[in-house]
Amino acid sequence: MVEPHKEACVGMEREKLESLLEQLLAEAKSQGATAAEADVSLVTGLSVNVRKGEVETVEHNKDRGLGVTVYVGQRKGSASTSDFSTQAIKETVTAACGIAKYTTSDPYAGLADAALMAYNYEDLDLNHPWPLSAEQGIELGIACEAAAFAVDKRIANTEGASVSSHQGARIYGNSHGFIGSYDTTRHSLSCSVIAQEGDDMQRDYWYSSSREPNALESAADVGRKSGERAIKRLGGRRINTGKMPVVFATEVASSLISHFISAIRGDALYRKTTFLLDSLDEAIFPSFMTISEHPHIKRGLSSAPFDGEGVRTQTRDIVSEGVVRSYVLSSYASRRLGMETTGNSGGVRNLTVSSGSKDLAGLLSEMDTGFLVTELMGQGVNQTTGDYSRGAAGFWVEGGVIQYPVEEITIAGNLRDMYQGIQAVGSDVDFRRNIRTGSILIKEMMIAGT
Repeated sequence: MVEPHKEACVGMEREKLESLLEQLLAEAKSQGATAAEADVSLVTGLSVNVRKGEVETVEHNKDRGLGVTVYVGQRKGSASTSDFSTQAIKETVTAACGIAKYTTSDPYAGLADAALMAYNYEDLDLNHPWPLSAEQGIELGIACEAAAFAVDKRIANTEGASVSSHQGARIYGNSHGFIGSYDTTRHSLSCSVIAQEGDDMQRDYWYSSSREPNALESAADVGRKSGERAIKRLGGRRINTGKMPVVFATEVASSLISHFISAIRGDALYRKTTFLLDSLDEAIFPSFMTISEHPHIKRGLSSAPFDGEGVRTQTRDIVSEGVVRSYVLSSYASRRLGMETTGNSGGVRNLTVSSGSKDLAGLLSEMDTGFLVTELMGQGVNQTTGDYSRGAAGFWVEGGVIQYPVEEITIAGNLRDMYQGIQAVGSDVDFRRNIRTGSILIKEMMIAGT
């Protein structure tokens, strides 16, 4: 990997953007807004895609945007622009104020409370630029793809390899006098290939993502893993219909926790469209489980010192001893529910599921006989009832050992029962996602096969 170095270009522009934001808030006040907030973003980056050793795309991008929300009493108006000129800012504020005059007064609308602002916050070390040239990106992509083809002669085709590097600045401010900003980087390397044996064709992929370029897996490792995963899926079969234990591999286990977070979000709660309505202080998971948020992890992919409303983020348990201890709330949702914001405007950050001592092999041994899920298809989750039904692929396991690949089946259950039926969480935690969890063993689910 190329050695990274600190670049000041985004940081220098960030100082100008902070001044721009101050102008905008002053303009909002002069136009009669009783309160206002604004968000400015700047992203620069490079993305390279290669396929079969040939360059498909090379994209340099520099995107910027400004969004403003004004409040005239309890009426709200929003507008945005990518033009940062003084005249454009004035016109954008005018547009937002004009909208506010015609919206219905909402008693819950307004800025988050001033006392909750992140006036002081630490540097989370999120900015690690990568001076990646297009030529270097192409070389990495070609090497990644070549490593996949080298795995086995049955790697017959490829959907390509991608390399990307992006750096950005985020600035938020409001009429409480709060202005906060931080710089970030995100780099990734991915490869997707197709294995073929006779008429059987199977696709799989692998990727690596990090704030730091030197923390990425090597191109050779990413390519090799994508090839190995595709080969393992050849010869897939269907299995008999029935109820059986299921292990969700770490790469799909995060979706189970994502459904839980969606069900305890403020908008679902105040609209009463969730199967976990009034679930605070209820035991939804087994007593050994803790689900916590860690927004201040240094170099974390989802770390942030403040949320989308300037509220300081905090480390906290959302679930402890299996019991729901907190919802996921913005200031608007919290007012609707008669509660206090949890600093989650914009979502949760670095959600972490407590893990046990067993890796995936250990979970399969504990399951003994059942189904290992490695891919999910479709959107068959009803958030209102908790009913769950999705297409799946993976592997049949007997005696704790993988026997053969499985395809074209459906797994079904109800999320409440599935959460209660969790027997273990593996130690094989996937750190590439916002939700950090190991593989999850569920006691029993319905499998629809042959």
